[in-house]
Amino acid sequence: TLSHTHTHTGWTVCSRREMSSEEQYNSVQDGDGVLTRFQKFARTRKGLVLLAEMGLCLVVFICFCASIHGGYSAAPIIELIFSIIFFVIFMNQWDQSLAFIHWPWTDFIRCGIAIIIFIIISIIAVISGEAARITGGVFGLIAAAVFAYDAYLIFPSLKQKQHVPAATAPPDYVP
Repeated sequence: TLSHTHTHTGWTVCSRREMSSEEQYNSVQDGDGVLTRFQKFARTRKGLVLLAEMGLCLVVFICFCASIHGGYSAAPIIELIFSIIFFVIFMNQWDQSLAFIHWPWTDFIRCGIAIIIFIIISIIAVISGEAARITGGVFGLIAAAVFAYDAYLIFPSLKQKQHVPAATAPPDYVP
């Protein structure tokens, strides 16, 4: 958006006010391509947190798969899939059109489960003594911290947004 300011000399200065990443994301329209929506959402705080979650889940998965004994690789891949699903839903703003799901609670529960799972498997992996597992465990603890930060960001919206229940009566019903 353009803003006009007048200086003390009488000259009109025209400057462009930069939009924040959230304002850019909110300006996404239906006609925008997938890459545009991805770029705009990836610049928001929620987008960056989800991308960090995806990256850390992938690193933990690779570390656990590189371990001699294997194991524990199902949890990071499942959390990676859930993070991708939520990224796509929020990127396309489908959370606004699918109002029958309370998205803040769903996202908060996803983060809570991820925190618990990553803390448990990471502690077990760190005390195992193998290098790849220890590395996966350390990155798992970092992932748990990122999921905790995501839950911290979600928590205020749990108190603000009240879920509107779906109508149960037929549309032509008059009491």
